[in-house]
Amino acid sequence: MKVVAFNGSPRAEGNTYHAIRMVAEELNKEGIDVEIIQVGNNGIHGCTGCGSCAKNQDERCVIDDEVNGLIQRMKAADGIILGSPVYFSSIAGGMKCFLDRAFYVSSSNGGLFRHKVGVAVVGVRRAGGIPTFNQLNNYLNYSEILIPTSNYWNVAYGRLPGEVSQDEEGKQILRILGRNMAWLMKLKGNSKDIIPTPEAEKKKLMNFIR
Repeated sequence: MKVVAFNGSPRAEGNTYHAIRMVAEELNKEGIDVEIIQVGNNGIHGCTGCGSCAKNQDERCVIDDEVNGLIQRMKAADGIILGSPVYFSSIAGGMKCFLDRAFYVSSSNGGLFRHKVGVAVVGVRRAGGIPTFNQLNNYLNYSEILIPTSNYWNVAYGRLPGEVSQDEEGKQILRILGRNMAWLMKLKGNSKDIIPTPEAEKKKLMNFIR
């Protein structure tokens, strides 16, 4: 089994990376490979709302950059980890640009990430962790991704790189999250030939102003 993790921090090995690593270590113990990809410092352009991905149905964004390759890596993976630091009580800008485009392509091309197992983790200095955690979860919820939980919200505290390792409660949260993610991935994998997958439905759109 394979998990792709996205580090939305501009810092390659800041606290967001260390938080992801804590989850990844538990997955590794269960024989699950984890690849951490940094997207927070790559200057990824935001979605322009052109709708071409829905029109073309080619699983691609018309902005021809690394996002298209990352979409296919997410599609091929069994699990997804989304990690972000907190900037003004929200997702870091580069990470949001990546997520908006990747998940829009997915949803407009039949749900490329549907029924994968996914989690969100947040590294924060002091405040804004819960709003950022909720924002990341919106992408998972919208995509019918299966979300394992921990014993608290998946937020770890620290300012300087690596300080999250001193947050004992945060470490426990991420450790439990990793174990639960591995467990859910194995449940899903072992039952795929026993329990039928729910049939996908075409999304119905309702506009309230006519």
